[in-house]
Amino acid sequence: MPLVSLALAGSAFGQAKAEEEPFWAKGRPKAGTGAQLAPVPAFPIPTAAADLPLAKIKLPPGFKAEVWASGILDARGMRQGDKGTVFVSSLFVAGKIYAVTDQGGKRTVKTIAEKLFLPNGIEFHKGSLYVATPKDITRYDDIEAKLDAPPKPVMVYDKLAGEIPHGWKFIKIGPDGKLYVPTGAPCNICEDKEGFAVIQRMNLDGSGLETVAKGVRNTVGFDFDPKDGSLWFTNNGRDWLSEDLPNDTLNRVGQPGKDHFGYPYCHQGDFADPEFGWGKDCKTYTQPAMLTGPHAGTLGMRFYTGKMFPAKYQGAIFMARHGPWNRTQKFADILVAWPDGKGGIARSEPFMTGFVENNAYLGRPVDVQVLKDGSMLVSDDHNGAIYRVSYQP
Repeated sequence: MPLVSLALAGSAFGQAKAEEEPFWAKGRPKAGTGAQLAPVPAFPIPTAAADLPLAKIKLPPGFKAEVWASGILDARGMRQGDKGTVFVSSLFVAGKIYAVTDQGGKRTVKTIAEKLFLPNGIEFHKGSLYVATPKDITRYDDIEAKLDAPPKPVMVYDKLAGEIPHGWKFIKIGPDGKLYVPTGAPCNICEDKEGFAVIQRMNLDGSGLETVAKGVRNTVGFDFDPKDGSLWFTNNGRDWLSEDLPNDTLNRVGQPGKDHFGYPYCHQGDFADPEFGWGKDCKTYTQPAMLTGPHAGTLGMRFYTGKMFPAKYQGAIFMARHGPWNRTQKFADILVAWPDGKGGIARSEPFMTGFVENNAYLGRPVDVQVLKDGSMLVSDDHNGAIYRVSYQP
């Protein structure tokens, strides 16, 4: 599961009674090392640019990382507008939407919306910025021309489930012109509830809602294969089974409306849940394309379609592993994986590392965004920063 701010565990998460167990702790061991684990809080203020862990970051030969923008509290999802503006969402800590403009290498960060409820999901399309909270989707029209005086948002859809556990969104418009919206499970592990643990799509006016995939516990990142238009998504596995089970996954939707990816009955394609998996055959569920690590917090992903990186990266998938909180050994990085052309992954390897030192987080990558020049941005909500990765032979 992605980062949960401890500060909010007692407020946004629990308008319940103080003595009630927060949702993220359900299933946690009552004693021992596991009982001490809890979500890792992000810094309450952004890290100063000079203190960012840039010197620790490692990339393949020829690649360079630089600080593209700092001072963006809780930086999460990213989208680039037609005029070059980079829009950035936030989640638990900030509740804001930012716009970053770049004029001759000088970048300015503006806040275009604030006091929003978990506004993780954003998308840009034909001049409009779409913003998704657990409860609704709104649209800011002609936003790049109105950054200093944003328009009143237009309501697109207001019937989302709205529950806090895994209710935050990642949204994207597909090659079919429809808006894809997930709703995660309202728990760590529980029986299916109608309208949860699904990826759905709708027309851009909010009509025509239909289910694309079921059995999806919590996806906070997806993209469409530029070759065939198929939907690929990352998925966060359930918590508290063990240090090493289950894995997060990368998945491909081969049969829209029919694919079921197993939750809550089966995890990682081959592991029956100890509570809900009795009598279930994991082979009958849609299998993952790739396992991405236990409790990895695998979030944003993109197919690389730029021209700057070497040819071998064309069509490859870049994924941000935010890093586990309910696991004693920490890791966080950007992975790159190559589809095999058959719905699976041929191979993968670490691409951007150095976010963990002495088993503590120096940074936590959330999303990746390929810019128009072919370079790639990486957001880091732990530090409130965005890095730019470029390549020069």
